[in-house]
Amino acid sequence: MPSSSPSTTAATSPTVRPARETPGSATTSPHAYDAGLLLLRLVLGLTMAAHGSQKLFGWFGGGGIDGTGQFFTMSGYPAGTTMAVVAGLTETMGGLALAVGLLTPLAGAAIVGTMVNALAVTWGGGFFAPKGSEYELLLTAGAAALALTGPGRYAVDRFLPVVRAHRLAYGVAAVVVGLVAAGVILLLRK
Repeated sequence: MPSSSPSTTAATSPTVRPARETPGSATTSPHAYDAGLLLLRLVLGLTMAAHGSQKLFGWFGGGGIDGTGQFFTMSGYPAGTTMAVVAGLTETMGGLALAVGLLTPLAGAAIVGTMVNALAVTWGGGFFAPKGSEYELLLTAGAAALALTGPGRYAVDRFLPVVRAHRLAYGVAAVVVGLVAAGVILLLRK
């Protein structure tokens, strides 16, 4: 009976990843990477979902649709109430999908698109809070990084055949879609 070598088995198995080594360091468990991606997805996704619920429902001290709509109107966006609903739904649904690892490239792209618009609003206030853009930039970069890397093994995507084997091309395409959508919305802004 022929036997397969360990390297062949590890290379062809979709659930087994070889341990990664870096020069001068010990071998790192692939579970460490997946746990790190899970932590990033949970924190970033739930943060965005909370921001979306501020816009949609007025939770956590948010303005709700009316208050957020007024903010969008003052920031130069047409149809402020509609923009509040779109931003609120994108942040809430994209954040929840990111947290559980569902369609991660698209969830990351939704956050990227929303946060690029937030960056446009805060850009002139410098880099640091309270009027700066470092928070929005960090959320944008984190969402783009998750879209590019994939969710890791502790995610709903592991059960979806189309995105189970994450490809960099999926992430790049999703981020491009998010950036294009953000650009279209920014073109509508006065």
